[in-house]
Amino acid sequence: MNKHIAAFALIATSLFAAPAYAAQCGGDFNTFLSQMGREAQAKGVSAAVVREALSGVTIDQEVLAFDKRQRYTFKRSFEDYARTRVIPARIKRATALMQKHAQLLSRIERQFGVPKELIMAIWTLETDNGGGDMGKRSVVRTLATLAHDCRRTELFQGELIAALMIVNRGDLPLKDLVGAFAGEIGQTQFLPSSYIKYGVDYDGNGHVDLRHSVPDVLASTANLLRTNGWRAGQPYGEGTENFQVMREWNRSEIYRKTMVLFAEKLGGNNY
Repeated sequence: MNKHIAAFALIATSLFAAPAYAAQCGGDFNTFLSQMGREAQAKGVSAAVVREALSGVTIDQEVLAFDKRQRYTFKRSFEDYARTRVIPARIKRATALMQKHAQLLSRIERQFGVPKELIMAIWTLETDNGGGDMGKRSVVRTLATLAHDCRRTELFQGELIAALMIVNRGDLPLKDLVGAFAGEIGQTQFLPSSYIKYGVDYDGNGHVDLRHSVPDVLASTANLLRTNGWRAGQPYGEGTENFQVMREWNRSEIYRKTMVLFAEKLGGNNY
């Protein structure tokens, strides 16, 4: 999947998108970072985390270029897109992982009501079950860059503060706060605000770790759908209520149809 598109779908439900932030976009970048640091501390982030995270950060021109190209993506048909994503090697690996994590997936399905086949489809399409590209860019630098750009500054200021909160509460150290071109993090590519809002410490170690903990990744993925209105035991194919709920994962109908197709191949009944 083009995971960056999934991230922009999640942006629409950003936990921190609504408030008006004080930092002024478009001017001197260091001044902007100083303003963001003060805003983060007002939200409860420690001065030490702010200092460590924002020190020496510069604008990432590659992120800006990618963001400006984003509007032109996903022009392909469902058939063309799915043909390159729902492939035998992925289905084989996902089937094996469903067997490996059978007890975990069954427990999550019982608790959150989301079919294990759909959870596995998402995990596979996003990052090939954590074995693919989770992104290697500094999330702080990426989000600071996008927040400084004035097109959607409030949105990305909120995401930047959420990223600092992830570090502040000890879920990930700053060195592990790496992701893709919109600041997506982990094996199912959560934006920081979604990480804070939907993340579940399912392995019980006291931290929500969406980069390394498979239980946390899968339970958090199910929790996002459950929290947004998933109807347990109901169908989720095209035209259903649950298919609409899946818009909270990705606004693209083509991508959601691909999720459903992959789940079908794993034995899911979406009708």
